[in-house]
Amino acid sequence: MEVNTQQQQSIWTGIIELTKSAQHRSTDPLTWAVQLSSALSSAGVSLPSIEASKLIVDYICWENNVPITWKFLEMALTMKILPPMLVLALLSVRVVPCRRSRPAAYRIYMELLKRYAFSLSSQINGQHYQKIMESVDDVLHLSKSFNLEASGPGILVVEFVFSILWQLVDASLDDEGLLELVPRKNFRWSIKPQDMEIDKHNSVDEKTTERQEKLHLMNTSLAVEVIGDFFHNKVTSKILYLTRRNMPTSWECFVEGLQLLAVNSLALRNSKNITADALLKLTSDANSVFSGESNRRPHQQFHAVKTSGSLISSSAQSHGARHSALWLPIDIFLEDTMDGSQVVATSATETLIGMVKALKAVNQTTWQEAFLGLWVAALRLVQRERDPFEGPVPRLDTCLCVLLSITPLVIVNIIEEEESFLIDDAAHRRTNQKKDKVPGELRNDLVSSLQQLGDYEGLLTPPGSVSSVANQAAAKAMMFLSGLSVGSGYLDGVTLCDKSVNCAGNMRHLIVEACIARNLLDTSAYTWPGYVKGHSNQIPRSVTGQAPGWVSLMKGSPLTPALKSALVRTPASSLAELEKVYEIAVNGSEEEKTYAAAILCGASLTRGWNIQEHTVVFITRLLSPPVPAESSGESYLIQCAPYLNVIFLGVTTIDCVQIFSIHGLVPELAGALMPLCEFFGSCSPSISWTLKSGEELTPHAVFSNAFTLLLKLWRFYQPPLEHVLTNKSVAGTQMTPEDLLHVCNSRLASVGNSRQEPTMRLSRLSSMPSTKPIVMDSFPKLKLWYRQHEACIVSPLSSLVPRTPVYQIFDGLLNMMFRKVNKGGQTLIPATSESINSSGSAVEDNSLRVKVPAWDILEAVPFVLDAALTACAHGKLSPRELATGLKDLADFLPASLAAIVSYFSAEVTRGLWKPASMNGTDWPSPAANLVMIEQHIKKILADTGVDVPSLVAVGSAPATLPLPLAAIVSLTITYKLDRETDGYLNLVGPALNTLASGCPWPCMPIIASLWSQKVRRWSDFLVFSASSNVFQHDSQAVIQLLRVCFRSTLGLNSSPLENSGGVGALLGHGFGSHISGGLAPVAPGILYLRVHRSVRNVMFMSKEIVTLLLDTVSEIATNGLPTEKLEKLKKVKYGMRYNQVSLAAAMTRVKLAASLGASIVWITGGESFIHSLIKEYLPTWFISVHEPAYEKGESVGILAMLRGYALAYFSMLSGTFAMGIGSATTTNNRRPHVLAKHLAFLASALDGKISLGCCAATWRAYITGFVSLIVGCAPAWMLDVDIRVLKSLSKGLRKWGEDELDLALFGVSGIRAMGTAAELIIENGF
Repeated sequence: MEVNTQQQQSIWTGIIELTKSAQHRSTDPLTWAVQLSSALSSAGVSLPSIEASKLIVDYICWENNVPITWKFLEMALTMKILPPMLVLALLSVRVVPCRRSRPAAYRIYMELLKRYAFSLSSQINGQHYQKIMESVDDVLHLSKSFNLEASGPGILVVEFVFSILWQLVDASLDDEGLLELVPRKNFRWSIKPQDMEIDKHNSVDEKTTERQEKLHLMNTSLAVEVIGDFFHNKVTSKILYLTRRNMPTSWECFVEGLQLLAVNSLALRNSKNITADALLKLTSDANSVFSGESNRRPHQQFHAVKTSGSLISSSAQSHGARHSALWLPIDIFLEDTMDGSQVVATSATETLIGMVKALKAVNQTTWQEAFLGLWVAALRLVQRERDPFEGPVPRLDTCLCVLLSITPLVIVNIIEEEESFLIDDAAHRRTNQKKDKVPGELRNDLVSSLQQLGDYEGLLTPPGSVSSVANQAAAKAMMFLSGLSVGSGYLDGVTLCDKSVNCAGNMRHLIVEACIARNLLDTSAYTWPGYVKGHSNQIPRSVTGQAPGWVSLMKGSPLTPALKSALVRTPASSLAELEKVYEIAVNGSEEEKTYAAAILCGASLTRGWNIQEHTVVFITRLLSPPVPAESSGESYLIQCAPYLNVIFLGVTTIDCVQIFSIHGLVPELAGALMPLCEFFGSCSPSISWTLKSGEELTPHAVFSNAFTLLLKLWRFYQPPLEHVLTNKSVAGTQMTPEDLLHVCNSRLASVGNSRQEPTMRLSRLSSMPSTKPIVMDSFPKLKLWYRQHEACIVSPLSSLVPRTPVYQIFDGLLNMMFRKVNKGGQTLIPATSESINSSGSAVEDNSLRVKVPAWDILEAVPFVLDAALTACAHGKLSPRELATGLKDLADFLPASLAAIVSYFSAEVTRGLWKPASMNGTDWPSPAANLVMIEQHIKKILADTGVDVPSLVAVGSAPATLPLPLAAIVSLTITYKLDRETDGYLNLVGPALNTLASGCPWPCMPIIASLWSQKVRRWSDFLVFSASSNVFQHDSQAVIQLLRVCFRSTLGLNSSPLENSGGVGALLGHGFGSHISGGLAPVAPGILYLRVHRSVRNVMFMSKEIVTLLLDTVSEIATNGLPTEKLEKLKKVKYGMRYNQVSLAAAMTRVKLAASLGASIVWITGGESFIHSLIKEYLPTWFISVHEPAYEKGESVGILAMLRGYALAYFSMLSGTFAMGIGSATTTNNRRPHVLAKHLAFLASALDGKISLGCCAATWRAYITGFVSLIVGCAPAWMLDVDIRVLKSLSKGLRKWGEDELDLALFGVSGIRAMGTAAELIIENGF
């Protein structure tokens, strides 16, 4: 009811008169309270009254500070006439500052605190709750003091409790003379009177003073006890937990004073109710919300198992076996990164940073263990390349790049991020006295991990090609310890001319040098025990301090051919040396520019691990030459062609492209190449450059090299069926030119942004000279070709209109390719062609060459190919003539290989051409070794454990290939294997492999047979590639392979070879190692990693992976024993045991299985696949009805529980890989939507709105496990979850008695959820 101002004044005047009268007559407080309530009700004032609270407190303080008025106040609170929190707030600002002069009032205030500060339930459920809290805020200025982003009555309750407690602590410090010891000098709460107190009583006798001093001492002791009560009380302790979680800066300041009080307080020492140790324990971070003393129910054992330590399998005795289970996802990711056919836009550094953080959080390891696990995984990758298959895809340089460049960069970014956070945190704090974490802690963890790495001798043996470099690193340490002076830089340029000298160098020496180069370590590492194993007298006099070539360059020597050759072979030792070369490449003479480009693309790119991330940036920048001031248009690029061509050729190899990919520079590289392709592809072929070697360089050659390099940056050859079934948005790694430009533009827009990803921050470097967006419309010729390429894939070619420019080029190309056929009177094109109608007279070769820009030629090439293939199909052109003509076309314009691959791939997929008989007469024959190829394939599959009964015997039918595929194969085998053709074959090779994989069996073995006849040393590689093709024709074979992966990793196979389990059983120790009598068995994980990109229905894998995971859990739970024996399961002292296998051990293996499942999902489908899994498939699985594994018994509940926990770990790990564990703004902006969908499903099911088909124990284990993992490992996930969903989850958890987990969930949900959490805590009284 509204009360106007005059009425209000009359009411409050009446209340004051009523109180004065009662005070003078010493009226019974109850009588006064009844009269007060009646008066307020009569006046229409609803209770509890905010204004009456202010009025009565003002009346008491301090004109009427007598016992009777305090009794009136107490009775008004008892009868709920006044709101207690507001009264306490009012008293805190009046009484606490005057506690020394008015100790009795302070005593009463603390007694009221004990009565009402711990009984908040009725207050938040009473009338005017929000208005009361707003009034409390007005009195204490809570919103202004804490300045939180969110607001609301619940948040004000938290702030109220915290502020009252904090004020008590500060007052106690002041009372004991400790306040001056507090580092902060500006206090939020008033604890001393603002003005000098003047006692109005003129005579204060000594007895009164003594009594007040005694009361003051008693108050000090009582205040300490009340402080302890705030931490002992269930409700307020949980509210303070929310404060600690969501207000860390304020909490830290508060704890500083509290710890000072606990250590120095005399009152605390004399207290019988609480001790200093107890108070410190109550306030410590270790006093987690999960530390309740209630007995754990079986499903609560998860919390203990979750924190039981690392996933260590005693049976996993492979390389670095103790860490196999922990870091298995990193091993899988690194091995998958080595697939040379795949180029990605995201740097491996960025991905690894996220994975290491996620695995450290989920596995609850230290940073030392995390760094060690990362080093061991990278070393295992290198060791698998010690004896590889020889083939067209080199991997060792890429593996070394991961170990010695990417891994140090990962650690650099993690350490810098942590140290930056600590610096920022210190800057925001008012004091820097507390030093629980200081810069350098992670560096110490790194040192410990590298020292421990010395125990892994089996992993540290260097591959033969880098053993000399490892010896140089060891020699450097020996020289340092001997006091010999060496320079600085890449291994300090130490060279050992005497190759017989062995300084016992190993991979750890190279790792340490990589860390020193990046300022992660200093030379004190050389003094580690066992680091140096030789003596300085082993080093001959031929050792020099720095490589002479680089010394000469830095001293100003001219860049001669001899010096250039030396620098190409020797990597740069420092960023300064790279900058020197780059400066020459930009400002030097034309010849010097060419030399500088060759140097940058030499050893500095492939083996300059310590500066590799800078090398790729410099190379990319060189592809965007600065525009001269006097230049108009793009003509200046003509002068740049020689050195640009050197870069195109230097970077085009598979290993170099992979290095760019691993460093995440592919989008920038594509953005730099597109304008160059546009320009040189539009140049007239009449332009040419004569190099110093005498070689003539044409625009066609420059364009072809640039275009070939550009095409390697995305899978341009995808057939339409793959477009449809893989859903490229799901796979996430199949980039288009538009995708690459989008990523490139995003990075350009973030240049200079301090919040950009750490891997994109390179000091003083930006890979692009301009930050303007790059769009496809800027390259009309490239865009036209790309649209034609897409149209060719989707549908057959349209008719070519005669007498158009394209037709004339088409005509000229056919005459050039098949001039001998034309001279013989054959016609390959309609009679309307002028060249055919000219009676095929002899014409000079030069006149047959089509002298037009390259883009114009590419536009006509698909029509040429269509005519040639049609002529061959109709017998007008022999297969040999077709292959020769295609080779002539490719020699004339190597870029035409792209159109050849594109057109023939599309035609194979359409299936309109009759098969070509590979009989050795018309087409090359595979008969010489085809049967042997098939036998080897079957052996690989059998040894791996995969049975494919549908595999058709090769000899049962004539060997045939689809005509377009036969044409490509015939073309490729006409090439000689040399450096000049390597780049072009590497363009066609992945396309040929993908194309053959989509054709019926045995197309791939036929191709493997033909190529192994040409290059015998590639035979093992080709057989392995062909064996992976089996899985593309049989989805059940893929499932079998995945089952073998699970069983091998968990050590569930009966085969002695794979009994050990772990990484060694999954990925092996090198898939190219040989044994006598043939190929060694291929590790199942290696085989799957070469197959998974060909799985066309990626979504089909969700069900299969989850099913295999749960089947594996069943085997773990039963330990492989019959059902009837499971009744022997019994509880023992340390948990559930069966046959001496504890529940904790079972959980360890379950987590390993979940880790493998999550890794497979992540590798197979990428980010979007995991989003779909979490949003759609897992809810569907829980809703679906599942048959119980066993009929009944205790084992059923345990198995169901383990399944639930397995799914919890599986979904959590999958989610962290795809969405990170940091804030959504820096990791994944789709995470809030994905997580909201999943949690909304969980909340609806908990609320009974959705019927579940799974076992109740599985469901409960999943919910508790998943929520526990979020709380403990990825609390940032909850910051964007809707409060309504959070409340529903909370309700369900409390129904199950998971009160602590419920509170922890609210605790990590941020300030916006803090108020709701506080209200739930108060309402439920826990």
